[in-house]
Amino acid sequence: MLWQVSCRKKYLIGRVEMNRIKILVLAVMMVVVFSAANLQAEEIKGAGSLSADVMSNYVWRGMKLSNSWVVQPSAGITYGVFGANLWSNYDSDAAIDEGDGHGESNETDLTLTYTRSMDKLTLGAGYIFYALAGANDTQELYLSASYATVLNPTLTVYYDFDEGDGAFAVAAVSHSVEIMKDTSLKLGASASYNLKNKVMGRDKNGEEFSNLYNGELSASVTFPVMKAIAITPKVAYSVPLSSDAKEAIKNLSNDNDNSVFYGGINLTLSF
Repeated sequence: MLWQVSCRKKYLIGRVEMNRIKILVLAVMMVVVFSAANLQAEEIKGAGSLSADVMSNYVWRGMKLSNSWVVQPSAGITYGVFGANLWSNYDSDAAIDEGDGHGESNETDLTLTYTRSMDKLTLGAGYIFYALAGANDTQELYLSASYATVLNPTLTVYYDFDEGDGAFAVAAVSHSVEIMKDTSLKLGASASYNLKNKVMGRDKNGEEFSNLYNGELSASVTFPVMKAIAITPKVAYSVPLSSDAKEAIKNLSNDNDNSVFYGGINLTLSF
């Protein structure tokens, strides 16, 4: 009986936490909508970009989701504080729907964003739709905050209100160093925390969990080729930060090794 009461209490606490997250996300999204009406005409500027990453593997939140190299093209546009981005993953070794294993496009993501800057503080909110081949599509809302100071700290909280029915938080820092004219080295580090998000896997008991997830170190160098074109080689190393995450990542990755080292190159055209 005591065990049942304890489990029931934990369940109710978990539901209350999720409801609070839902209310917070909805409240911020309402603020975003109403504040958009107050934009001044002189603030509205448009920009766009086309880019492509060629990576040794597709790695997402510490999970290795490919067996070989991938190509990840994207197209983005911003207008004032609003933005939209379409991103896709082409897996060179995928076999979707009994394919021949010689490459398939297995994911396309649509991201809608809202960003406002106030002095050194930048706040953001957005929506992501994940269209997946061989798995159920899902959707996320997210909130972010960053501050332009030493190490540029950033906190982003994602809430999957579809397949995941849970949240995922990422805290990150970064620092850029100019190594020559118009060429900079960017170093980054991040740590994440899973909040009963089913998409992020389950623990050894087969249950969703709340615990530290993965940590990642990254480095990249941006080389301008022309005024609007840049090439960026990059590398990263990711490791699980808890036994729960280690089990989840192992079960979801295309590799029994929980840690992953990967890299590639990005080409971006801005206009």
